Amino acid sequence: MSHTHPHPPPKFPLPLPALVLALLLIAVPAAAQHGGHGAGHGEGHDAAGHGDDHAAHRAMLEDGAGTRAEAVSHFDIPDLPVRNQDGEELHFYSDLVEGRTVAVNFIFTTCTTICPPMGANFGRLQDELGERLGEDVHLISVSVDPVTDTPPRLKAWAAKFGARDGWTLVTGRRGEIEDLLKALEVFNADIREHSPVVLIGDDERGEWTRAYGLAGPAELATIVDRVQGKGDAGHAGHQDHSAHQGHGQGER
Repeated sequence: MSHTHPHPPPKFPLPLPALVLALLLIAVPAAAQHGGHGAGHGEGHDAAGHGDDHAAHRAMLEDGAGTRAEAVSHFDIPDLPVRNQDGEELHFYSDLVEGRTVAVNFIFTTCTTICPPMGANFGRLQDELGERLGEDVHLISVSVDPVTDTPPRLKAWAAKFGARDGWTLVTGRRGEIEDLLKALEVFNADIREHSPVVLIGDDERGEWTRAYGLAGPAELATIVDRVQGKGDAGHAGHQDHSAHQGHGQGER
């Protein structure tokens, strides 16, 4: 009678290539599972950051970035063609800035984070300035998205914040607006990351301040007085200077 015996176990280890392959078959699934968890976490983080068009703006609102005001030596402001919210053709420097005291902010109408608060802030600044608005002080909002922001869109956006005479919103051809933003040192290739900045200046005196665009209207009005050389005392008399216009500020 013959008996069948099981094959004895191999006396020698597997050849090296086969051993490496076996180890890889064990290790790769485990690594993939761990890596998948990490990738999923990373992707979620990316979606919260880069996928959110206004992530940078939300961060600015949360940390109050840029709350300090700082003096600016001077600007070489180009006299580029722009269009206001009524569709009128203007030249930025000669028609809106030359010889005037101005507060300039930078917005775009599809922005849903820092731009509406900045618009509301200018709306309240109008009240703070009173009769000085359009006489002694002029407000300007420059669109950083001129392709989208047509004059009618700007006018509708400004109406939400009660824009009155003395607050001009401007758009224009993309290349020229970009040149203007660069001259004013506020250009950002990604409009979603533009800063909440307001430039307050007295062109006649050559005094400019770069301030936080979400600072309170009373604080912005105080800076207006400062660039005009009135100091803090002038802030209490905002309503007393309605007779001054543009170049007429030289009579102070």
